Amino acid sequence: MKNLACGCPGSQVRTLEKNQACDSEAAGRVESQLRQWPTQLTLVPPTAPWLQNAHLLVAADCVPFAYGDFHRDFIKDKVLVNACPKLDDCEPYVEKLTQIFARNTIASITVTIMEVPCCRGMVMVVKQALEASGKDIPLEVVVIGVDGERRS
Repeated sequence: MKNLACGCPGSQVRTLEKNQACDSEAAGRVESQLRQWPTQLTLVPPTAPWLQNAHLLVAADCVPFAYGDFHRDFIKDKVLVNACPKLDDCEPYVEKLTQIFARNTIASITVTIMEVPCCRGMVMVVKQALEASGKDIPLEVVVIGVDGERRS
């Protein structure tokens, strides 16, 4: 494993070995479970009709690439917004989510993040927005390992 100059554990270069014995493609094509567009949090209007009564999925950008069953296990029956807590300015995300929570009846929030430390920022963004909105919405956090395995 090679460490990059910045020293961030989330930026460590890793090679992930996969077991080739299980050919998931043999099971057939996986259909998209995406229910709306856009998904990028910056582009989502807080007044979008599909936010009303939604089970909201807030996904860190890397999670769908790491977790193979992301559509089936997370997007199905949810409204997706995604963002990157490491590479983006998170203050606008706090403001946007605050507006989304305040203007809509959100049934639940699921936050999916990677196990790397920088990804925890997405949980903090959601919690800050919840507090600012004054709403009490059920919140679940799911952590995915860089190997694609669910940690929580």
